[in-house]
Amino acid sequence: MSNPMTLKDYSTAALRERRHRLAQGIPPIEQVMRGTLSATFKRCGRPNCHCVDGAGHGPKHYLSVSHYHERPQRDYVRNVDAARAAEFISNLHQLRKALDEICAINTELMRRHEDFG
Repeated sequence: MSNPMTLKDYSTAALRERRHRLAQGIPPIEQVMRGTLSATFKRCGRPNCHCVDGAGHGPKHYLSVSHYHERPQRDYVRNVDAARAAEFISNLHQLRKALDEICAINTELMRRHEDFG
């Protein structure tokens, strides 16, 4: 339902079906993580090292997480864990998007005086 039509244009049955599909498709709640994953490459400074002319040593992955009224925390992520961390961050974005749409559907159903529970 991510097209130019608004929720008002859909039938009550279509809204309920969309809400059900969204709820079924959300990622497991245990597999979400806040933050931003970044990769860096470092040069060691040795004149004969391959990193002098190349991209550098790495990648080294870091997870940066900001909390309200706190400084961002930056933690090292092992290369073996980087793909999993990226997946968990992506899962959170998918979950938020689905929740936003479910909330909008529930609001529209309530506006129509339909059973939205």
